[in-house]
Formats: sequence, C-alpha cells, structure tokens
Amino acid sequence: MKDTEDNMSSTVESIEKNIATLKIEINPEDYAKATKKAYDKNKKRFSVPGFRKGKAPKSVIEAHYGKSIFLEEAIDFAFGPAYESALKETEIKPVTRPDLESIENIENIGEESAFFIVKVAVKPEISLGEYKGAEIASMEATVTEEELADELAKIQDQNARLITLESGDVKDGATVTIDYEGFLDDEPFAGGKDTDYDLIIGSSTFIPGFEEQLIGAKMGEETTVNVTFPEDYHAENLKGKAVAFKVLVKGIKEKELPVLDDEFAKDTSEFDTLEELKADIEGRLKEAKADELKKTAEMAVVNFAVDNAEIDIPYLMIEEEVDHNIETFENQMKQQGLSLDDYFKYTNVNREDFRNNLKGDAERNIRIELVLSKIGETEAIDATDEEMDEEIKVFADAYGYEFEEYKKDLKERMLEYIKSNIIRRKTIEMLLNAATVKSAE
Repeated sequence: MKDTEDNMSSTVESIEKNIATLKIEINPEDYAKATKKAYDKNKKRFSVPGFRKGKAPKSVIEAHYGKSIFLEEAIDFAFGPAYESALKETEIKPVTRPDLESIENIENIGEESAFFIVKVAVKPEISLGEYKGAEIASMEATVTEEELADELAKIQDQNARLITLESGDVKDGATVTIDYEGFLDDEPFAGGKDTDYDLIIGSSTFIPGFEEQLIGAKMGEETTVNVTFPEDYHAENLKGKAVAFKVLVKGIKEKELPVLDDEFAKDTSEFDTLEELKADIEGRLKEAKADELKKTAEMAVVNFAVDNAEIDIPYLMIEEEVDHNIETFENQMKQQGLSLDDYFKYTNVNREDFRNNLKGDAERNIRIELVLSKIGETEAIDATDEEMDEEIKVFADAYGYEFEEYKKDLKERMLEYIKSNIIRRKTIEMLLNAATVKSAE
C-alpha cells in the first residue's frame, strides 16, 4: 500500500479481520457538483410561487423547501466518484460492495469537507493445509438385478391398464368408485359427502386410516370407516375429531400389468427385444449412479481441502452472500406467485431467523470458492484457448447465437466468469486424481 500523503482525500483508518475502514473526503467543491446534478435531475418536480414549474433556481428551491432538499440525492451522486477515487488512492481491492457506516461533519457539508466512513471486505489470506490425498469411495458404478427389476416394474406399471371387475373385494392399489358421507357425533358435517368418487387405495388422498379400512370391503356393500382428523386439519370444527364415514363401494378397477417380453419392449421403447431394453435401462442406471458417485467424491475432496485450510472470512462477505441467496430465493417465490412476506407467514419464520439460518451455508460456500481458487493458483491451473472456446460455444448455443458473433460481444466480466468456471472444474478434477480410493470392506 502507498504511504498516506498529506494531500490525499482518502485514508485507510484500519484493517481488522479483513475489513478495511476507509475515510473518504467529500470537499465543498465536489459536493456542489453533486448537488447540481441532484438539482438538474429533480428540478422539474418543484413548484415555487413566481416561477414556472421546473424553472426555479436551485437557491430558490432550497430557500423554499429547505437547504437539505437535495442532500440525500447529492450524497448518492457524490459517493460513487469519491469511492472509486479512494480505491485508487489507497490501493484497497475490495471483494464486497461498500458499506457506508456514517458521514462525519454532515451538518456542515457543502461549507466544509465531510467524510464518508466506509467499510469493505478485502480478500482474506488463505493458508492451505494438505489438499491432496483425500480418501474417496470407488466411483465404479454397478447395477444390481433388483435395481434393474425395480426399473422394469416402473415401466410395467406405467403401461398397465385398468380392468373393471364384475365383483370382488377391494385390494391395495385398486381404484374404487365410492359414495361416502361423514358423521360427527351422529350428525352429517359440511364437506363430508360425495358420490361416484374415484379413489386409488394407497394414494394417501384421504385422511390417514380411511383407505386402509376399505381394503377387504366387497363391491355393492356399505361399510363404516372410523377415522380421526389431524390436529392441523384446515376446518376448525373437525381438528382432532373422531368421525365415522358410511361408504358404499360401487365399483372396483384393478391394474393389469403387461407381460415382460419382446412385445412389451417393442410397445414401450425403441427396442425390438426385452434384452435390448434391459441393456439400455442398465446403461442409464449405471450412468446416473456414476454421476452421483462422482458428485459424492468431488464433495469429499473439496471438503478435505477446505477443512485443512485456515481462512478468516470477513463478515461483510458472508452478509453479501446471504443477500444474494435471499434475492435468488425471493425471485423463485415470485415465479410461484408468492412474496417473501407470504412465505414467512406460511412457514411461521421471521426475516431475521431466516437470514441467520442462511449464514452457515453462505460462509461454507465462500470458504470453498476461496480455497479452490487458491489451490488453482498454487498449482498454476489455467484455462486454455480451446477450453474457453468450448465453454463459450455452450453459452452461444444455449442462447441461439453464432459462436463468433457471441464471442465477439462478450464483456470482460463474462470472460472472467467463464475462465474461473473452467479453472474450478480442473482444480476439482486434479483433487480427484490425487485422491486415494478406499478399499471395499
């Protein structure tokens, strides 16, 4: 860092726990320029007697509405340039947005210099421990006969057809057509009656115990089902209440599963034989398991490296990560037609607790990214031109652009993002290659 000079307008007051406190001067001349910008932006809003709307001079508006009328916006205009200048003067390289803590001498701003007191996080020092040699489970995927049979059974079930029975009793998995009416203390209650209702036994559509008690009931006969409504049931008069339902089983349909043979394979897939279908299912299951095993191994090698590293994460980095996560979550809620306040109300969680609950994961994610970045630097891992082009092409294809056109218009920040993603992947791959596979017990 450069030595502080007497004529500098910004100084580093302290750096503690990777939080830098800057004192940034805003002199009367700079404040006057900022006030002029605030006036030019807002003057059309003001009506002053004796002047056409938007034509009153700044001094007249201040005399009429108060000297501080442009203060807040002038500070906003003054802060950006002053902050950028401060970073150059102090050579501080922040890793978070600035947090304006206070403004000293604000009561005399414009007549004397005022000072922004700003806190920013700086990149913490990272002391890497051992990061190679983590123990991982084998990433070799195998598919058991039971897993293959389960997957075939799912396809079989998806292609089953319902057979209407002429008579019989209700079995688990059957679709039954019923008339029912509920009674509370021998009196019918609102919403407890329906006719010709199709219910799949085992679907858990009705309250607990209802469907199970229908198993064994015979078609054409009426049976009584005794159940208790849950304590959190939506109707106040039924919460925790024991009721009786009179149920008439009017019809029963059962699934008829197709035979597992070559015809089944032809009807349900692109293959001509059952063996070809099985081979395809096994291949897809193996690929999915291999992906999952690799993700687990990646997590293990990353956790090994992170747990052996020492970093003091500045709290401002954590707060900014939490802000980002909340913003992402809020956007997801909006897509579902909910506001964040609605979510808090439905889940009985307050904003402060919600925020605090995010801090642990936020800190861990920051720690992971910093450690991986440091390992990449230490191992001199870089992205080649060919790798950059391959990654850029993925983005170009996703957005429907020609590769050269998309690449030409990419901003530096996006190029850095792409490059860091490649380096991150290659770093994890290096850690995987340096890991030790546990022997099977």
